[in-house]
Amino acid sequence: MSDSSDRFDVLAELGALRRYAGSLSRGGEEAEDLVHDTLVRAYERRATFRYDRNLRVWLMSILHNCFVDRLRQRRGEAAGASRVAEVAETAAAPAQEHSVRLAEVREAFLALPDDQRAALHLVAIEGLTYAEAAASLGVPVGTVMSRLARARAALRAIEDGAPRVGPAPRLRIVGGSDEPH
Repeated sequence: MSDSSDRFDVLAELGALRRYAGSLSRGGEEAEDLVHDTLVRAYERRATFRYDRNLRVWLMSILHNCFVDRLRQRRGEAAGASRVAEVAETAAAPAQEHSVRLAEVREAFLALPDDQRAALHLVAIEGLTYAEAAASLGVPVGTVMSRLARARAALRAIEDGAPRVGPAPRLRIVGGSDEPH
């Protein structure tokens, strides 16, 4: 027999929360703080969780709201972004071609605007449906589709304009198509 605690297994979603937080905050301690804030809010608001709903979507929504709250609090703090840029510029490029390629893809992903990066992460990395991603972000499904299309187009533009050494595979964005059906 399963009780309500089995259906409220927040720890089982910890990996997905960490990945999404890392994607939104560009990793580091801020991502862990974001996950911590999410878990605190989830447990504080546990009574509001409806057990007929998807726990992962509910948690992703809380995490996204925590992220947005932090953005609003730190609007004037551009210093954090410039510190990240300085650290990224001083890092030595890896010698292996695949590591270089992965770094290029990561850099292009992190260069996307927050709303596009969030939508792309939820659909392409976490495997949420457009509807689930829309629920997590608190926007209509059409907005998620638009953000995904713009994110994919931006990544393709970066890919098409990026100088390469030797042949490299084209960047393939998973999780949907920009083609009208």
